[in-house]
Amino acid sequence: MELSGYRMMWIYVFFDLPTDTKKARKDYSEFRKKLLKDGFTMVQYSVYERHCSSEENADVHLKRIKSFLPPDGEVRILTITDKQYERMHIFWGKMRKPAPPAPKQLELF
Repeated sequence: MELSGYRMMWIYVFFDLPTDTKKARKDYSEFRKKLLKDGFTMVQYSVYERHCSSEENADVHLKRIKSFLPPDGEVRILTITDKQYERMHIFWGKMRKPAPPAPKQLELF
């Protein structure tokens, strides 16, 4: 089975959550830990990404995120194809760095 860059997906989660109270900090921490437990990796503070083998797989993770959204704050979720991901421009200072390659291993579950 050949994998197509137009079928594989990336999910990006951007969030801005309040941390002004002890409960808000706990909600922030729990949300972040659940993202990591679901296979997301931190790209920048409050920006997490995850590779998915298909749009259907991305939908599963999207529903999972919706199930543990924090009660307050803003969360934005973006899904893009692997081909769109390849077109990302990443800079370290003024030097451009190539986008990291997609994971080679497929998830079975």
